[in-house]
Amino acid sequence: MDTVTDLSPGADRTPGKAVRDRAGDPDARWLTALMHAAFFLLLGASLTRFLLRHPGEARTPWIIALSVAIAVLYVLGPVLGSRPTPRSLVWLGVLVAVWMVLVVLAPSFAWCAVPLFFTGLRILPPRAALALVALLTLFVVAAQLRLAEGFDPNLVLAPPAVAAVATAVFVHMQRQAVRQRELSERQRELIDDLLRTRRELAATERREGTLAERQRLSMEIHDTLAQGLSSQQMLLQAADRTWDADPATARRHVRTATGIAERNLAEARRFVHDLAPADLAEGGGLEAALHALAARETAQGQGRLTVRCHVEGERHTALPDRVQSALLRIAQGALANVKEHANATEAALTLTHLDDRVVLDIADNGQGFVPTERTGTAGSVRGHGLPAIRARLHQLGGTLTIESVPGEGTVLSAAVPLTATAPPTALPTAPEDLV
Repeated sequence: MDTVTDLSPGADRTPGKAVRDRAGDPDARWLTALMHAAFFLLLGASLTRFLLRHPGEARTPWIIALSVAIAVLYVLGPVLGSRPTPRSLVWLGVLVAVWMVLVVLAPSFAWCAVPLFFTGLRILPPRAALALVALLTLFVVAAQLRLAEGFDPNLVLAPPAVAAVATAVFVHMQRQAVRQRELSERQRELIDDLLRTRRELAATERREGTLAERQRLSMEIHDTLAQGLSSQQMLLQAADRTWDADPATARRHVRTATGIAERNLAEARRFVHDLAPADLAEGGGLEAALHALAARETAQGQGRLTVRCHVEGERHTALPDRVQSALLRIAQGALANVKEHANATEAALTLTHLDDRVVLDIADNGQGFVPTERTGTAGSVRGHGLPAIRARLHQLGGTLTIESVPGEGTVLSAAVPLTATAPPTALPTAPEDLV
């Protein structure tokens, strides 16, 4: 017949479930094939024994016809399926009835009951299946006693023992199949949970990466494009005011604004390409980029601000690209603050190479201010530049020191360690860090 299915109370007997069980249970398929082979082997052996011992008897045609009938009925079993439908129950009843008639006519057919045990256990509910097994066992005992010349206790005890073993094997395999199916379902649930957790973790990491990149870009734009656009606006406004009275000065303002626009265009293209500072992309490293920045700010200041650059100490190893980029952006942001807030006439960039760290000092002779604990933090009143500088240094594991006295200028000192690793997470993006 077809595969062994779950006979336990409450078992899932839906067609789709039965098909999946047959397809995914090799033990059930093996047992089914064995029972098929055993049935036909026992049927053939019983018929052969009868024909050899009782040739030419009147009942022989009936025995042959009933043997063929029960074989045909058994072959029809897989077509009807293993669920307890009305058709399968009628089929099982007819099969058992034909076998009983065969046993009455020829007791040697009694041992065909063993495969019928499994057929009944497979189709019927548990209690009905056990009742059928008991009935078949009684017929086997009666048939064996008819064949014996006298009373033999083995003939009375052996058939029930065989029936008990067959039933126990079947029930054990069914319970194993149920446990295996439950285990497979739990494993699938665990795998689904794991996949869902991985997807959620990947989504969280993408969101964190997006926020960190937004914060970094906000600082990049503030220190470059936003400052350049602010300078262009002031220069063009100054040119507009002096255009009629002093055309030469107005044209100089326009040329300076044009130079700033060209620089901002280079920065914008660099953002699109690889988001690296344009000065660093031109070669020469951080020192050359700082000198170029100082010269450019001095030229744009047109005599109102002079910026000088100094490099102290010798660089033993090349600075990481992210350190060079961050220090250059810090210098740009600090000089933007000097132009916007300090009213300074001189500023100095000093890059100092030490054994374990690199330090960038930005000093000016402007009006200064009184530093507080909130100076340079998100939400402070000093604008956007200082929070952005502090955030960059935090990402590199560095520190920012601010020294300022009203009327005596300001010194910003940004120190970046060369051996420490950066913190695992960036500072949260605050509204003050955005342009």
